[in-house]
Amino acid sequence: MGDQIMQVLASLLIQEVEDPTLALVTITGVRLNRDFSIAEVLYTHLRGRAAEPEITKALYHAKGFLRSRLSKELNLRGIPDLRFKWDTFLEDMVYDAPPETDS
Repeated sequence: MGDQIMQVLASLLIQEVEDPTLALVTITGVRLNRDFSIAEVLYTHLRGRAAEPEITKALYHAKGFLRSRLSKELNLRGIPDLRFKWDTFLEDMVYDAPPETDS
């Protein structure tokens, strides 16, 4: 279910959302809670972490539209509440990686 939500959201951002702030946003994952009532949507952007507050605000502004389109696209009665979070996976990999050693 998370993968389907991710694909639909990514498609909607590319094809239907007209907010220029959300251009080039990449949806990197969706985590669902046990009862599918909450979907944590992970995202990144080419502008980097500095753009996070502006993009998060724009995503929350588009949330109602995204949820209604998800309902239609996935043909579901109950659509999870969308919560948007910057994906730190790549940053964590770079900054938490052990130092390279010369062998």
